[in-house]
Amino acid sequence: MFQNRSTRRRLLLAGTAWTALGPAGTRAQGAWPERPLRLIVPFPPGGNSDTLGRVLAERLKEHLRVPVVVDNRPGGTTQIGTEAAARAEADGQTLLLAAATAFTVLPNLRKLSFDMNQHFEWAGGVADYVAIVTVRKGLGIRNLDDWIRMAKQQPGKLTWGSAGLASAGHIYGEILKRQTGIDMLHVPFKGSAELVTGLLGDQIDMLIDGVGLGLARSGRAVALATFFDQRHPELPEVPALPETGLKIDLPAGGWGLAFPKGTPAPILARTSATLEKILAEPETRERLLRASVVALWTPPARYRQALQASRQYYADLLKSIGIKPEV
Repeated sequence: MFQNRSTRRRLLLAGTAWTALGPAGTRAQGAWPERPLRLIVPFPPGGNSDTLGRVLAERLKEHLRVPVVVDNRPGGTTQIGTEAAARAEADGQTLLLAAATAFTVLPNLRKLSFDMNQHFEWAGGVADYVAIVTVRKGLGIRNLDDWIRMAKQQPGKLTWGSAGLASAGHIYGEILKRQTGIDMLHVPFKGSAELVTGLLGDQIDMLIDGVGLGLARSGRAVALATFFDQRHPELPEVPALPETGLKIDLPAGGWGLAFPKGTPAPILARTSATLEKILAEPETRERLLRASVVALWTPPARYRQALQASRQYYADLLKSIGIKPEV
């Protein structure tokens, strides 16, 4: 099983365990939830974010004893779904599978109608994910050195796709460009499912996304490295990024679970305690890992702090790689 991504991540999780349930949380158990919950997933069906949302919905249903309906709201690099959650009633009936990039990358690119502090209450961080550097088979390359060499021989010709502008796969590609000095063309798609179609249809040459796991395991594409500090257990022959000679320390992020601002504290406490239990379940952890999602519980206050630090990290990064705010 994976260790935490970096020293920053280990420090993030260190410290006294957070006690979610006090008397208020105990009282809330009898009153909430009484009817089905809605989990907004700001991604289209089919990708690893959707898989994470559906696994969490299933496990929350089991623990809370009410249905949890997944509501996919893709678009705007998670902006549309995140806005919908921010506008929802703060009655505990609506949850958001929050992509960290919505609060760390997007605020540096455009004016948003939501803010992580003003519009959301955090139940905690729930997961990180393992992106796989994956190329189409027709290129005939087998390792990251080959890709870098080919990109230098054909500057601006090779393409990499992502799940959308400012998505993790987009940022990772920009970091790879900066670290290696190569030039390649970015092609944004509307989610990871379309990204798979793009690679298999030869519309793009490479992607850096969790969906690369399935592509590589099925033999439909070639995995060059994990964009992570350790190998993926289901791709044991594929090197981790540090093994290729590239040292990239990525900030904390991944996914968290949030409610609209003003949601009662007992509901937040009970949800946090439930999530911590769910993410410790061996079967749940294994199911998520098969989708390249690493279960990673982070208490609410620490996760909020991590997002704030990551926002500044990306402000500096985006500026350094020439990504300017949208007008």
